[in-house]
Amino acid sequence: MTRLILDSGAIDRFARPHPEAPANFAELKNSEFWPPLIHTVVLAECLTGRQQNDARTNRFIKTCELFEDLPEEIGRRAAELRTQAGQGSVVDALLVALAEPDGIVLTDDNNDIEALASHTRGVKVVSTMPSKTRPTRRARSRKRRR
Repeated sequence: MTRLILDSGAIDRFARPHPEAPANFAELKNSEFWPPLIHTVVLAECLTGRQQNDARTNRFIKTCELFEDLPEEIGRRAAELRTQAGQGSVVDALLVALAEPDGIVLTDDNNDIEALASHTRGVKVVSTMPSKTRPTRRARSRKRRR
């Protein structure tokens, strides 16, 4: 069975109001991948800890399957992927390692996730953002330097 793993950007995309959200959510819910998987480590990236601010995100998270297990082999594989890719956060690397083999990572962070996934056994990366609105690596680097 193919696993669909969501990163914090994908969670935010489904939880926040925007014009494509209802259609994207309906498409996901009617797919063979329902419910998507969210690792609890991602909660640190997509929540603020303030109930009022997190209400929409928490509603979406309740529709997904949460999991906490992080075996040593996944941690070691994530470290290997980060070294091979030369980029990506620890959380990104863990999600890609969890999707292996042959899983899908739904993200809005295509550059880092794709770099990590390029070193895996069959992990696919699917963007939540339309290609015309995705930041380029150069634009994201400039943004970080500010």
